Amino acid sequence: MAQRRAPIFKHERLRQRLHGPMMRRHWLLVGACGWVLLILMFVSKFINFSIRMPDDYGGRAVVLNWTSTSLKSEKPLIQLSQNPASQPYAASSGSPTQVELSDWESVTVQRLQLLSSICRNSSLRNLTHTALRKFVLDRIFVCDKHRILFCQTPKVGNTQWKKVLIVLNGKFSKVEDIPENVVHDHERNGLPRLSSMSDAEVAERLNTYFKFFIVRDPFERLISAFKDKFMENPRFEPWYKHSIAPAIIRKYRKNHRDASGSAGLHFEDFVRYLGDESGRKHLDRQFGEHVIHWLTYAELCAPCDISYDVIGHHETLEQDAPYILKAAGIEDLVSYPSIPKGITRYNRTKVERYFSGISKRDIRRLYACYQGDFSLFGYHRPDFLLD
Repeated sequence: MAQRRAPIFKHERLRQRLHGPMMRRHWLLVGACGWVLLILMFVSKFINFSIRMPDDYGGRAVVLNWTSTSLKSEKPLIQLSQNPASQPYAASSGSPTQVELSDWESVTVQRLQLLSSICRNSSLRNLTHTALRKFVLDRIFVCDKHRILFCQTPKVGNTQWKKVLIVLNGKFSKVEDIPENVVHDHERNGLPRLSSMSDAEVAERLNTYFKFFIVRDPFERLISAFKDKFMENPRFEPWYKHSIAPAIIRKYRKNHRDASGSAGLHFEDFVRYLGDESGRKHLDRQFGEHVIHWLTYAELCAPCDISYDVIGHHETLEQDAPYILKAAGIEDLVSYPSIPKGITRYNRTKVERYFSGISKRDIRRLYACYQGDFSLFGYHRPDFLLD
C-alpha cells in the first residue's frame, strides 16, 4: 500500500512545483495589465486637460458651439487651443483659427448657421438688420463675367480682393500689375457697383450670384481704421486729419482747445465718438462716405438681409482665401496675393495698449454699438476690457 502511494505523492509534489511558477506568471500578467490601464487613464485625462486649458477670461474652456434650428446633422465642434504665451487669436477673441477639420467647408457652413441664428434674435435686431438701401448696394462690387458679388468691409484686406475682381473683369492680367492708385479709383478700376444697376438687375444678381465678404475682430478693426486714417494716412487723404478729426475733438474731448494742434485726434476721442450712437449722427452725415471705415458690418453689408455664400475671417485668411476662390469657381483663373506672415493674427497686446487709460464706461458704450458684429460672426465679448 505504501509502495502504491509513493508515486502518487511524488506526482502531486511535481504538479505543485510546476503550478507555482505558472500562477506567479499569471498574477504578474494581471498586474502588468492593471498598470497599463492606469497609465492609459492618466494619459487620457492629461490629453483632455491639454485640449481644454483655461482661456484668458477666467478659467473656462473656450469652445465655439455653433447652433441653428435648421441643422440637420451633427457637425464637429471647433475646439480652440489655448496658448497664453503666444496669445493666439482664439484665446483672446473668438473667431475659429486653430481647427481640427480637414474640410474647410464645414467651417464656412457653421459660420452661416451662427449668422442665421443671431439674425433671428429679436433682442439684437436693431444691431444686426439693415435695409437694402443704396448705401449698402454701393458697397457691393460686381463681376458679371464670373457671377460674383463682393461686399467691401474696410480695414480687413479689401484692397487685395478688389485686385482679384479687377483681374477677373479683364482690366489687368495679374494682380501684381495693378497700380495701387488704380485699385480705389472707381472711375478706372473697372469694378461696377450693384447700386449702378436697375432694381431687376440687382434682384437677379442677389438671388443667383456667388456672394461673400470678410470680417475681423471689431475692436481691432477700429484700431486699424484709427491708425490708417488719423495717424499714418498713407494714401494722403488730408480730410481725415484736417476736417474729421477736429470735428470729433470739438465735440468729444473734454479740453478741446488743441483741436487743430499737432497732438491731433486721440484714440480716446475716437472711442467716445463711436460709442455715442445717437449723438454722432449729425457728424456722420457731415463726414459722408468716409465713415465706412468704422461703420458696423451690419450697416455695410446687411448680412441678415442678403444671403451670402461665404463669410471669410481676416484671422483665418490663409485658409479662407483659397476656399473662396474654389467655391466661386475661379481658383484656376486668379491667385490671392501672398499674405505676409503674422499679419492676420489677432494682437491682444495691441488691443490692450490702445484701450489702456480709457474708461470702462466709454468702452462699454463702444461695445454696445458693435455688439451685433461680435455676435453675428462669433467673436467673443472682450471681457478683459469690459470687466
